[in-house]
Amino acid sequence: MTFPALDRRALSDFRALAGRIDGNGPRYTSYPTADRFHNGPDPSLYHDALAACRADAPAPLSLYLHIPFCENICYYCGCNKIITRDHGRSARYVSYLGREMALVAGRLGERRQVIQSHWGGGTPTFLNPEEMRRVMALLNTHFALAADGEHSIEIDPRRVDRDRMALLADLGFNRVSLGVQDFDPEVQQAIHRIQPFEETRAVVDAARALGFRSVSLDLIYGLPHQTAARFGRTIDQVLALRPDRLSVYSYAHLPHVFKPQRRIDEQALPPAGEKLDILVSTIERLTAEGYVYIGMDHFALPDDDLAVAQREGRLQRNFQGYSTHAGYDQVGLGISAIGAIAGRYVQNARTLDDYYGALDQGRLPLARGVAMTADDHLRRELIGDLMCNGVLDLPAIEARHGIDFNEAFAAELAELEHLATDGLVCREPGRITVTPLGRLLVRRVAMVFDRYLRDDTARPVDSGARAANDGAQPIRIVPRYSRVV
Repeated sequence: MTFPALDRRALSDFRALAGRIDGNGPRYTSYPTADRFHNGPDPSLYHDALAACRADAPAPLSLYLHIPFCENICYYCGCNKIITRDHGRSARYVSYLGREMALVAGRLGERRQVIQSHWGGGTPTFLNPEEMRRVMALLNTHFALAADGEHSIEIDPRRVDRDRMALLADLGFNRVSLGVQDFDPEVQQAIHRIQPFEETRAVVDAARALGFRSVSLDLIYGLPHQTAARFGRTIDQVLALRPDRLSVYSYAHLPHVFKPQRRIDEQALPPAGEKLDILVSTIERLTAEGYVYIGMDHFALPDDDLAVAQREGRLQRNFQGYSTHAGYDQVGLGISAIGAIAGRYVQNARTLDDYYGALDQGRLPLARGVAMTADDHLRRELIGDLMCNGVLDLPAIEARHGIDFNEAFAAELAELEHLATDGLVCREPGRITVTPLGRLLVRRVAMVFDRYLRDDTARPVDSGARAANDGAQPIRIVPRYSRVV
């Protein structure tokens, strides 16, 4: 059983309902969400996680590597980044990445296979060719990157040419993700990111010629000067490139959290109604052109691995969003990177000074983390099933976890009745199914099973801080552009 297809009625109902349903909620790239991690945990949390992962050998791993450097600032960005034109800073960072890899790999024991890897940032292509070769050599020294695995990298099309793309292919990357945001010149000027369409097309063409398995583009809606008509012209240009995957993130304006956003003219931001029109018209256009709406902000061509996984009911979710390999332990490398290992979440120090200081002392650069409880494991499964495949098979859940679902989740089931009245879910004997309308507000459905949010109801929550940590935002404008790294 997988998500039902979207239809015009669902989109019409979404327009009416989205303005009424309000509240803050996470994107659920993890559960517990990153804002629930404890600061300054006992280092044994990470050590125990790696020991348990070692005992699980030879199961393959997933790996995330964070490169924080960018040459110029994009005003909308909420990522953990360092703006600099001094490329000497990255040389030191690469050296310390090697130290971290050695510490992690030493505790994992044998050289473990990596079935999925992703370089994010920042701008990973800030590294010069020799630095990229060195990082990949270090990775291959301490881990075994599977030749048939998924190995992706985020690319700023303004910073690469065909030679750099050829290098990426030679290093073993087979998937690329390109930041676009919007092709409209006035929007680009307002967000301090000038990126002509032809420049992006040249990179996409090079990726195709070099045999990359997948090309993904990232867009953002809700930026200054955007309207449904103007963003529609960007969609026209995107469709001319026919990316395999497409992400359409919502911008949340939080200048009190992200200082660069103070340079954005608030008066130029589209009002809520226009922003909703941009989203709905984009979904209509992309699905009409053959893209599968994976969920939240993700689209894919029908033969893409994500679309196939969704049809087969095996789609998963991790810190990179929707994934076909999210079930493996994930190692995080670099500042602010998050690992999900053997039932523990661990996050590295967010600053270079703290990161370097820990490694100089021979310590893993752990800053935050949490060990999952049995209840966390159960609720993560429920939230994942809802967000990825749109259905809860209650007898199967009861059998796996030895529970009486109606008894264990009486409060949640009562809340689901309200969502059923709104048309977001369908309650049947032994089954809870997300409707086509519910797909568009699936985070709201998932939030029902978030015990931490339920516990928060009796006390105030700093929604800005929550947003900075885990992408929380008003449901009515659905997910914002943010990565928890």
